[in-house]
Amino acid sequence: MKSIFESAVSDEFIARINCLTAESKPAWGKMNVAQMLAHASVTYEMIYDDKHPKPSGFTKFLLKKFIKGTVVGDKPYKKNSRTAPAFMVVEERDFQDERQRLIDFINKTQALGASYFEGSESHSFGVLTEKEWNTMFCKHLDHHLAQFGV
Repeated sequence: MKSIFESAVSDEFIARINCLTAESKPAWGKMNVAQMLAHASVTYEMIYDDKHPKPSGFTKFLLKKFIKGTVVGDKPYKKNSRTAPAFMVVEERDFQDERQRLIDFINKTQALGASYFEGSESHSFGVLTEKEWNTMFCKHLDHHLAQFGV
């Protein structure tokens, strides 16, 4: 898998994001493009912002046991997969604002680099390796950009 921590890869994701328009339509799913961009930013909000409560001990145990492998594993997400409640975006969002916010998160992540994430604790899954962080970032972005044809 490519590494979001490499400038060329993060630039590639940003170029794909910049191919989206406010009128871009999904090939599957219920979110519009602005909602998808907001949804993709939740992963980063859980790292950089303090707006999402951490799951309780039991919930975190369940997430680590049953969901972590899907999120940080190499197997691509299935179309129309269920999402966690924190990732649900149902209200309307501003396309330009959400696009820029996601780009800013990608740039910040790339600038911090792999060493920043190695051994860091995830909001939901406990301590992750740099490879697991990278897989989570890249796989989620790729899934939703493909959803919108870019």
